[in-house]
Amino acid sequence: MAKPFTGAEAAEFFRRLKAHTPEPKTELQYVNPFTLLVAVVLSAQATDKGVNKATAPLFQKVRTPEQMVALGEEKLADAIKTIGLYKGKAKNVIALSKILIEQHHGRVPKEREALEALPGVGRKTANVVLNVAFGEPTIAVDTHIFRVANRTGLAPGKDVLAVELALEKIVPQEYRLHAHHWLILHGRYTCVARKPLCPTCVVRDLCRFKDKTRELPPQKPKLRTSSRG
Repeated sequence: MAKPFTGAEAAEFFRRLKAHTPEPKTELQYVNPFTLLVAVVLSAQATDKGVNKATAPLFQKVRTPEQMVALGEEKLADAIKTIGLYKGKAKNVIALSKILIEQHHGRVPKEREALEALPGVGRKTANVVLNVAFGEPTIAVDTHIFRVANRTGLAPGKDVLAVELALEKIVPQEYRLHAHHWLILHGRYTCVARKPLCPTCVVRDLCRFKDKTRELPPQKPKLRTSSRG
């Protein structure tokens, strides 16, 4: 079993991630807390890029729960049909929009319990909304964070809740607000699933992963285009 991170090592881990990306932000596009909530619900088992492609035209016209309910489930489903599980997600978004109108005066609640009571909203989604929309130092554990936390040895755990609780213990308070964004970006672009880019990793000497890659994967040659017919 790998030696656990010390407090000093964890602080250095996040200091380097911060130096690499000083102001990390969610890659999901949104215009207010409601559209953020919708985007995160739609992002389950989907990529941020794919969600953004579908929501870009949607959020130009629909930005409130009232407008979403007026749009209706059928038209919403059609607008997000490029996203996986779109029918079920459309049903949940319409349902949560009605609850926001009926129980929260059309506003996204700032309380975890109220957020998790909404259809399609689990702990991870609630954590993202609390963090991004309301500035709470929550940590939303997705597949990237789960992998990074376990692979590096920073906060190992058998499930996402165990990893979240472990991260809450090890992440220094000064880095807590942006911790999950740094970890997501690190997992998405450096500590990738199949072959991590260890040679370019800014925390490779702190990482407990034994099977570090020594070479970067070969780059695919770019296709040359000719302007001549």
